Amino acid sequence: MATETERTHLDIHDRTSRESYARLFGVSEEQLRKAVRLVGSRVSTLRGHLRR
Repeated sequence: MATETERTHLDIHDRTSRESYARLFGVSEEQLRKAVRLVGSRVSTLRGHLRR
């Protein structure tokens, strides 16, 4: 199983991944869900979107 830093996409339905990425990006889970709806689940795209 890939670690969080090795994954290319976030599984928004997986609670552990969602919590980890929300913490990593410094956002709430709801903000993360909204970002996935806007830009998709690719981690690099989410990072750019959430850290502007």
